[in-house]
Amino acid sequence: MENTTLHIKNMVCPRCIKAVRQVLEQQGLDVADVGLGKAMLKSKPDGPQTEAIAKALEAEGFLLLDDRRHQLVESIKNIVVETVHYGELDELNENFSTLLAQRLQKDYHQLSKLFSEVENTTIEQYIIHQKIERVKELLLYGELTLSEISYKLGYSSVAHLSGQFKKVTGLTPSQFKQLKEGMRKPLDKI
Repeated sequence: MENTTLHIKNMVCPRCIKAVRQVLEQQGLDVADVGLGKAMLKSKPDGPQTEAIAKALEAEGFLLLDDRRHQLVESIKNIVVETVHYGELDELNENFSTLLAQRLQKDYHQLSKLFSEVENTTIEQYIIHQKIERVKELLLYGELTLSEISYKLGYSSVAHLSGQFKKVTGLTPSQFKQLKEGMRKPLDKI
């Protein structure tokens, strides 16, 4: 038996992994592993099964990707989300271009060009928007100072973080903190 990898769009958190695993198991599939953007099955589903999987995933807000270009773009997004939201950027000893090129074993310029063509934005802008969403989350928790958040997310200074935050949101971090709720976006909508 050969394993089959399904590429799935809009998986951005551990709950997404759990939901996808549940959908696949409800479809009667033998699931080997599920991670951000991917699910490995212990067997290859046939055409009707694949259609049923796609419909069941879509009902949960996910999209089965069968195009290699979109799969690669989704892999880029998953690495960025995983690194920004679940990693330690202050411990990242390389820049994102090197990280993406190494993890995906592709030339960064090819990745960047493909991402821009498919998403109509650059990888750099996508990273900035993910980092700003993480800043919003940390500001709302209220456990860290802006200086600590700046360090944690790998910014060179609080001024750099604040400037980027204002450029993206139209608010300073302190103005955002006063507004609180309603300003965060789901990760799959960024």
